[in-house]
Amino acid sequence: MSSSDWLAELGLELNPDKTAIVYCKDANRKGSYEHEQFDFLGYRFRPRLAKNRRGQFFVGFAPAISDTAAKEIRHQIKRWRLHLHSDMELEELATFVNPIVRGWINYYGRFYPSRLVQSGRQIDEYLIRWARQKYKRLRTNTRCPLITYAHGIAS
Repeated sequence: MSSSDWLAELGLELNPDKTAIVYCKDANRKGSYEHEQFDFLGYRFRPRLAKNRRGQFFVGFAPAISDTAAKEIRHQIKRWRLHLHSDMELEELATFVNPIVRGWINYYGRFYPSRLVQSGRQIDEYLIRWARQKYKRLRTNTRCPLITYAHGIAS
């Protein structure tokens, strides 16, 4: 009995556009095939450089935030329009932003948290724009003294 027959008995069917056999290429599997990566639940699984316990690098098949999920995060940050809320204090912005960013970090930061850095930098850029809009003395300043994404917003 094939897997499609077995699924049909359960009233299920595979979507051919979303179903593929993927070759999990890593240090032990060096071949090359058509499908070597896939996206699932906001993660992209693909061969990535990793470090073992002895500090040696190897290629492993591991997840990280997918490009689609990272793009959606950046779109959500843009929709917040933080730079236009000059009527709010930094603590108020932090109260709004921190729980959402903490959720992203907890979910996507489990594997390759460095992939979240680009989205975090976008939050930094909007906060710098917010500060320059709110405080006249920062408008001509090339360096804005704000707490960065890596250390948290208004810790």
